[in-house]
This record gives sequence, C-alpha cells and structure tokens, in this order.
Amino acid sequence: MLRRLYDWTMGFAGHRHALWVLAIVSFAESSVFPIPPDVLMIPMILARPSRAWLIAGVCLVASVLGGLLGYAIGYFAFEEIGRPIFEALGKVERIEQFNERFNDFSFWPVLIAGLTPFPYKVITIMSGWTGLPLATFIAASVVARGLRFFIVAALLWKFGAPIRDFIEKRLGLMFILFCVLLVGGFYVLRYL
Repeated sequence: MLRRLYDWTMGFAGHRHALWVLAIVSFAESSVFPIPPDVLMIPMILARPSRAWLIAGVCLVASVLGGLLGYAIGYFAFEEIGRPIFEALGKVERIEQFNERFNDFSFWPVLIAGLTPFPYKVITIMSGWTGLPLATFIAASVVARGLRFFIVAALLWKFGAPIRDFIEKRLGLMFILFCVLLVGGFYVLRYL
C-alpha cells in the first residue's frame, strides 16, 4: 500500500496542476492545515529536478501569504478562530504565559518555527495575537521559509537521483522516519 501511495505521489508530482496544489497546501499549512508542504514538494522535485527552484519559490510565496492569514487570524479573530486551533493542539493554558514573553524575542520565534518541524501556524497566529510588528513577521517568515524550502530544493537538485534511490529502496523506513518527525513536532508543541 505504501508503495502504491508513493508511486501515486510521484506520478502526481508531474501533473500540470501540481504547482497549484502545492501552493494551496503551503498556504493552508501556514495558518490552519496540519500537513507540511514537504509531503508534496519533495516528490515534485525528485520527479522534476529541473524545476526545483520554481517549486521552492511557490512554497515560499504561498507559505508567507498563508502566514499572513495566520497573523490576521491572531490579530483580528483570535477568540473565534485562533483559540479553537490552540485548544485542538492542547495549548490554551500556556498561551497567556507565552504571550508575555513572545515579543521580547522579536523575530526569533518566527525564524525558528519557519525552519523546523515546529508547527509554523502556531507562531503565525501568536504573532498576530501578540501584535508582533508586521514587518518583523514578514521578514522573519521570508528568511525562515526561504531557507527551509531552498535548502531542501538545493539538496534534492544536487543529489536527487541518489536520494530518490535511497528513498525507494527504504520506503518503509523513510515513512516511519517521516511519521516520527511529524509526531515529534506535535509532541514538542504539546509540552512546550
């Protein structure tokens, strides 16, 4: 089953609408969606390495725009939309405490969340809720998401064939590793 899903994803990666789907996933992941765009970005680059920079650029632009939606949710509608998202993540009791320290760190929380498996949507919403200056938020988001997506794109562009062979030979192990990282990101979020 895993092999069929992998083959389907690789086949879809070359579809003419794949960039639009990637943009939608990248946008939604930055504000409300739990699945990172890497799930589509990596197979798309492996399937067409010549488009690595375009694919990373689409992820960057859509992710920063989605981050602005998350910021707006925090700024304008935290109680109606933001709080239920934090409740679903089990973070309501800690947000008040976190709010007191968040802006003291300026762009660092945005930068760190944008680079790591930590759910970026949490930081986008918190940035709006705490009133982090919008220019600081945008700059940190562009740097963090740009580094994240373009480093992955560069590695896949340079070493794509060996990485693809490695993944295909160890598909089960790679799936387990991906799940561990995903669950680990949510675990870190839950106990911060």
